[in-house]
Amino acid sequence: MISSEWIAPLVAFLTCVVTLAGLLRRRHALPMDRPNERSLHQVEVPRVGGLGIMAGIGIGSLLLDARDFAWVLVAAGVLAGVSLWDDLRGVPALIRLLAHFAIAFVFLLTDGLTGWALILVTLLVVWMTNLYNFMDGADGLAGGMAVIGFGTLALAAWLNGANALAVSCAVIVAASLGFLVFNFPPARLFMGDVGSIPLGFLAAVLGIHGIREQVWPWTFPLLVFSPFIFDASVTLAKRVLQGERVWQAHRMHYYQRLVLMGFSHRKLALMAYGLMLGFAVSALVAWAFPQYAGWLLALSAATYFLIFLAIDWRWYAAREPQ
Repeated sequence: MISSEWIAPLVAFLTCVVTLAGLLRRRHALPMDRPNERSLHQVEVPRVGGLGIMAGIGIGSLLLDARDFAWVLVAAGVLAGVSLWDDLRGVPALIRLLAHFAIAFVFLLTDGLTGWALILVTLLVVWMTNLYNFMDGADGLAGGMAVIGFGTLALAAWLNGANALAVSCAVIVAASLGFLVFNFPPARLFMGDVGSIPLGFLAAVLGIHGIREQVWPWTFPLLVFSPFIFDASVTLAKRVLQGERVWQAHRMHYYQRLVLMGFSHRKLALMAYGLMLGFAVSALVAWAFPQYAGWLLALSAATYFLIFLAIDWRWYAAREPQ
């Protein structure tokens, strides 16, 4: 007989697909993401696709016998609730950020962290929570990162005998795959904060959980999610150095500039998937051969440096007067 835990991902996928199909039937009543000077799309698109992801994760997780994951899910659900209110009515940035800090702090405190470790890890979780949202700006991008990123975590956990963690990650993968049915270019639904904020939180806390349980070293989740971490972090650092208001929406992420320079959303998504898969493989290699982890991390940083340098060169060259 097949264990109910291994049916959970299928349930998560179907729940997400059915939920989003139902929402699209009432498309006129959904909050819309309207094109503006900071967006990359040209038509109005509903922005609550993350509801399907969270519904899939929630229903699928009911079949899991993983009490630790239940508390993670509760925290992610609270974040989703705050984010849904923001998608529907709008919440000031400071209030959203305080909510993210409070939820991360309380969760990590109940998980046993104290002192400086609690403060440092809270900052890391909040940053990952928000950078995932920053990177949700092109069709198929954030959903693809969820499928590949959490899929890599699931594979590593399974190979290391951490079955509860593996199946929990697999449920997130399945729900995200259901979302991609509607979000792969051209997107019929956007994820919205209700999806991107909880996914960023889950990426952070499950990665940290694997480190604490010695399922993988700290370099592993860093490499897995590095396509988002490096773009968001470098972009934020550049904006700070340029004296910009970093809390305001913008179109200066490297993936956004590629679209503005003529890349289609589909081409960008497929290229990003290739990059994500490449670094997922490098993370698995670094995990299997820890003696090379430092070299692989340095090589990854150098690769991003060259990619960003090439995009910067093309971006500024295109804007020089002829």
